[in-house]
Amino acid sequence: MTAQDRGGMTRRRALKCMAWAGTGLVWTVSGGVPKAAGLLGSPETAALPAGDFHFVQISDSHIGFAKEANPDVVGTLRQAIAKVDALPARPRFVVHTGDVSHLSTAEESDLAQQVLGAMKTGPIHFIPGEHDMLDEQPGTHFRERFAKGTQGTGWYSFDDGGVHFVALVNVANLKAGGMGSLGDEQLAWLTNDLQPLSASTPVVVLAHIPLWTIAKDWGWGTEDSAAALDQLRRFGSVTVLNGHIHQVMQKVEGNITFHTAMSTAYPQPQPGTAPGPGPMKVPAGQLGHVLGIRSMDIVPGRAQQALADMTLSS
Repeated sequence: MTAQDRGGMTRRRALKCMAWAGTGLVWTVSGGVPKAAGLLGSPETAALPAGDFHFVQISDSHIGFAKEANPDVVGTLRQAIAKVDALPARPRFVVHTGDVSHLSTAEESDLAQQVLGAMKTGPIHFIPGEHDMLDEQPGTHFRERFAKGTQGTGWYSFDDGGVHFVALVNVANLKAGGMGSLGDEQLAWLTNDLQPLSASTPVVVLAHIPLWTIAKDWGWGTEDSAAALDQLRRFGSVTVLNGHIHQVMQKVEGNITFHTAMSTAYPQPQPGTAPGPGPMKVPAGQLGHVLGIRSMDIVPGRAQQALADMTLSS
């Protein structure tokens, strides 16, 4: 990477506001600012306050993908599910942040529903990725199986444990290589959804494509995200979770923290290290080190959350 990155920032400044994470890192978030607490099982992690509840994020399962980067995505998804089922405390629910299937076929959706349905935890809340929108009537198979009762192309919100969760769709009508978008209708809905909430309400936002621009020429960002983020800045604690880029990155903007997630299917290259995004083959035996899940503890009223990114090999 050159001294000046794509966003016009110096490398040093970029490293201050984002972090490539490895295995088992836990983040404590206080007042919207995350602090690395150490590896899973470390003394620092053991000292973290217990949350009122926790949930798990899974992303980018790509059921139907069978190329060299991972010819057995069903197998690695099952490994991820085993990780969830083995957690010391059962999660309240799971969120899946998109690309459940690879080509949006009914067969892929059926298989994904079968495999994910074997998880022992509570309900799964889904949002679509662009790969879930490839059928003849975009998103039909996805909405029939995973997003019944949602609005528009699949957006919705819900409350749990004093936290307001907002699930946004930024992959509808996505052009190859283009940026994600939310659109006027969804932004108007978001205004109405957030309006009754107190500024002290913790908010967790789910999206597939990042709501901050990581690599514009790769389509890793959302062109109208500023309109959504402006509505979220009045809240004291906002956490944005997304998938799409198949790797862990983090950014802080005031009281808003952004966290991208690993895939359960295959990794993608870091921006600036390849001509473009796409499935990345890793050496034999290393795949489990770059795929994984995320667990998040919620402590309402204390603006304090702990995030743990766990690889399939950890």
